[in-house]
Amino acid sequence: MKLLFIGDVVGKPGRKALSLLEKVIGREHIDFTVVNIENAAGGFGVTAELFADLSKLPIDVFTSGNHIWDKKDFVPLLGDLENLLRPANYPPGNPGRGWAIQDTPSGIPVGVLNLQGQVFMANTDSPFRIGDQALLEMKAKRPDLKVVLVDIHAEATSEKQAIGWWFDGRASLVIGTHTHVPTADARILPKGTAYQGDAGMTGAYEGIIGFDPKAILEKFLYQTPRSMETATRDVRMCGAIVDVDEATGKARAITSIQEKLPS
Repeated sequence: MKLLFIGDVVGKPGRKALSLLEKVIGREHIDFTVVNIENAAGGFGVTAELFADLSKLPIDVFTSGNHIWDKKDFVPLLGDLENLLRPANYPPGNPGRGWAIQDTPSGIPVGVLNLQGQVFMANTDSPFRIGDQALLEMKAKRPDLKVVLVDIHAEATSEKQAIGWWFDGRASLVIGTHTHVPTADARILPKGTAYQGDAGMTGAYEGIIGFDPKAILEKFLYQTPRSMETATRDVRMCGAIVDVDEATGKARAITSIQEKLPS
């Protein structure tokens, strides 16, 4: 079977780029699609209206990260949305869920686990320990679960790689999000887990991590806050396609993708 993972959707340009989903799903014979949408609303969080629109697309599970908390009106809804995840290693008591299991049209269960790194990030619980616990819970719910995808939303490359090796042989794919720059390290780890350090963002690449350069440059120069707007040019949908043996959950191949939205 084939999994499609799409990296951080940044603002309106990123949402427009998702119009390419159906083409890729059909061309590549995709069985299951996961998209990270934590930056969908102007680069910071998600709104109820936007989530309703995104839910009309052929997306099975939505993942997120630290910006999922930015739109305060949306946060209470996290507990009601079974296919929208927030990182599992936020402390207990927060709304929402960190993992989900959904079946493909052919009846194959796919588990999706969302984790967040600790290095240069919020003071979350250990993604290693919470990830282990989540896997046990997922297998307890569906003993037949073989195919598992992990979105590690983290800043440090070393931490993302460590998560990849930690779950090698236990996940079909470990893929990084958050830094918005696609990495050239897609590979299969020794025990059969596909890995890529960062899927890359889905948004405008003629800018700085999806935003217009002016405000970000001023922030670096003057060290004071600026209001940031999304960039608009060179819009791409980025991510990875993974071919998985559904009988074992092992990855056969991983291919990075960059689909450019026609201007």
